[in-house]
Amino acid sequence: MSVDEFALIDLIVAELGDRAQGDWVRLGPGDDGCVIEPVAGRQWVASVDTLIPDVHFPGAAPAELIGYRALMVSLSDLAAMGATPRYVLVALSLPQPDAQWVCALARGMAEAARTCDVYICGGNLAKGSLNITVSAHGDCDGARLLLRSGARPGDRVCVSGVLGGAAACVRTNQLNPGTRFIPGTRLTPVQERYFLPRARFDLIDKLADASAAAIDISDGLVADAGHLARASRVALHLDSTAVPVHPDARLQDALYGGDDYEILCTTPKPVAGLIPVGEVVQGSGVYLDGARVTQGGYQHF
Repeated sequence: MSVDEFALIDLIVAELGDRAQGDWVRLGPGDDGCVIEPVAGRQWVASVDTLIPDVHFPGAAPAELIGYRALMVSLSDLAAMGATPRYVLVALSLPQPDAQWVCALARGMAEAARTCDVYICGGNLAKGSLNITVSAHGDCDGARLLLRSGARPGDRVCVSGVLGGAAACVRTNQLNPGTRFIPGTRLTPVQERYFLPRARFDLIDKLADASAAAIDISDGLVADAGHLARASRVALHLDSTAVPVHPDARLQDALYGGDDYEILCTTPKPVAGLIPVGEVVQGSGVYLDGARVTQGGYQHF
């Protein structure tokens, strides 16, 4: 079904339902901008991601899955910084105004928003090649902000869950589930890891209390360990036997595949729920089983 721009916006807002405005959103979609109620004593944290079909998501996948994934991977950056998610803005360009596809996309985004208790309170719609840009916003006690630059020699290196499932989905060519998402989706375990990632907001209090540095694992464990090591001016030594690998994945998927959106962090003390995979030492770079490794992982250019 083809509709004009403003009718399409109305359909999107209707699909978002309770996620279009809420507790800290004084004004949601419909004006020149949204209005947000700031929380006293908190610092704002913002991130933006652009997702391109057949690069960041399979263009032929169900739109509900694309919408869910687009929102959740963008929110993951806030979780890695210890921020509580508040709202997102979405810019969408489309070659044609396909109302059915866009409504399904909005339903997937709304489900991800409910999962994270965040609101989709504005955005932009334009004609062009398919492109989804999500600007995610949250807030944090400044003293509890997590940065990539806080790792210190003697810290242990930890991850928040099993790795490699999403990469195994790509490697085994399972990127077209051929099904609707909500409700009653039937996905394989690796498809769930790719299409339904989980931003780890459940860990932000533990991470803020105990961690020195953190990053979400989007480009691959080795690559993101390299980002953290460079920002902290230290070396990270990883033990491959300690890396928690998804049951349907290979070690190489876990080390270099990416798209896990678990948290990689350093901490000077044990933390329940985190899995130690190495240690921080003086020096630079990333070492795997004692040998220095190149970053690998996904790169745009």
